[in-house]
Amino acid sequence: MSGNSEPLSPRAKLAVTAGKAAAAVSRAAGRGSGSVIGGKVALRLDPDLLGRLAQHLDVILVSATNGKTTTTRLIAEALRAAGPVVSNALGANMPAGITSALAGGSDARYGVIEVDEKYLAGVARDTEPKAIALLNLSRDQLDRAAETRMLAEKWREGLTGSKAVVIANADDPLIVWAASSSPNVVWVAAGQEWKDDAWSCPSCGGVLQRPGDDWVCAECGFRRPIPSWALNGDYVLDPHGAAWPIHLQLPGRANKANAATSAAVAATFGVPPQVALERMYQVQAVAGRYDVVTFQERQMRLLLAKNPAGWLETFSLIDPPPTPVILSVNARGADGTDTSWLWDVDYTRLAGHPICVLGDRKLDLAVRLEVAGLDFRVCADADEAVRISPPGRIEVIANYTAFQDLRRRVGN
Repeated sequence: MSGNSEPLSPRAKLAVTAGKAAAAVSRAAGRGSGSVIGGKVALRLDPDLLGRLAQHLDVILVSATNGKTTTTRLIAEALRAAGPVVSNALGANMPAGITSALAGGSDARYGVIEVDEKYLAGVARDTEPKAIALLNLSRDQLDRAAETRMLAEKWREGLTGSKAVVIANADDPLIVWAASSSPNVVWVAAGQEWKDDAWSCPSCGGVLQRPGDDWVCAECGFRRPIPSWALNGDYVLDPHGAAWPIHLQLPGRANKANAATSAAVAATFGVPPQVALERMYQVQAVAGRYDVVTFQERQMRLLLAKNPAGWLETFSLIDPPPTPVILSVNARGADGTDTSWLWDVDYTRLAGHPICVLGDRKLDLAVRLEVAGLDFRVCADADEAVRISPPGRIEVIANYTAFQDLRRRVGN
C-alpha cells in the first residue's frame, strides 16, 4: 500500500468541493454525470489536484484503443478482494474525469483508472502508478489521435524509467515496442484479432513476419517476448503453468483476453487468479455495453464498437443469421469526425442478417454496405428500425455517441 498521505490543503479541499458542486449542477440540468465539468472546475482551482488525490492510493492505469473500460471494471472487481477501490467506472478517462473519480475515493486503497491513450504519459507522471496495463493499439479517431506508431513512441518515452509494473500484451507489436522501455514488464499472451495496424516493425520499419501466433522482424530481430501469462481458450495460464477457468457473463473472446490481463494485474497485488476470476463473474455489463433491454416489446442487445478492431470483435459475438442487426454511426467530437475507417471494416461478415442503418452518418455507412453487397434499410430512427426488423432479439452495434443516443432512447 502507498505511504500515508498528507491531509489535503485548504486549496485542494476547496477545489474538490467546487468540483462536486459543479458536477451536481450539471446532473440537475440533465447534462450527464457531471464528472468532466466537475473535474475541470477542480483542476482550474488546483492544477496539481490529480497528484494530491492519488498520493494515498496504489494506482493502476489501464490504456488501450479497445477494451480499456471493461478491463478497468474487471480489475476493480478483482482488487476489491484486497481492499476498497475507487475507479472511473463510467469511462470518463481524461484528466478532468479521472480527477472527479479520485475525489470520491478518500477511503480507498486502490485507484483503478482508465486513461485515454493520448493522456497516458501525463496521468502516469501525476499519479505515480504501481501498475500500468497496456492492451492494444489500433487506428481510432484519425482526426484527433496520433498515428498508432507515433502514439506507441509517446508511450515508450513516457514509460522510460517508470517504477510501475507494466502488464502488457505480448501479441501486439506496438504494445511490446511501447512497453519495452520499462524496466519491469509482465507479458501476457492476450491475442490480437485485428492485425492491420501491426504489419511493419515499430522499431525499424521493416516488415514483420507472422508465423502462427508468433511475430518477428527479419531485419532488426525485434520479436514477440515470451509471455508469463496466457489466454488459452476458456482458461488463464499463470506463470507456474496452472490453468484457471474463466467464467464471465460478458460475451466474446476479447473479454476473455481482458480477464487474462486483469488476472495478471490482480496477482501483482497479491490477489490469486482463482479469487480474481471468480470476482470478475459479477460483471454483467459495463456502462450499458452488452445490456439486453426491452424496447417496443422487443429485446435488444446493446453493443459498442468504435473502430475497425472493435467492429471485428463485435461481429464475432452476435447471434448468427437471420438475427436482425441495427447499425448506428455518428461522427461527433467524441467519435472523431473522420469516417474513413468504415472502409477498413469487413462488413461482409454480416451477410444473411437483416440490417437497419441509423445515425448522423447513416448515408456514409449505407454506401459502405452497398459496396459490400449487403441488403439493408436506411431508417430515420430506432423506433422505425425496431418496427421493421423481423422477429427475434435484435443486435444493436453503435459507435460512441450513437450508442449513448440509443441508450437514452430505449430507456437504459
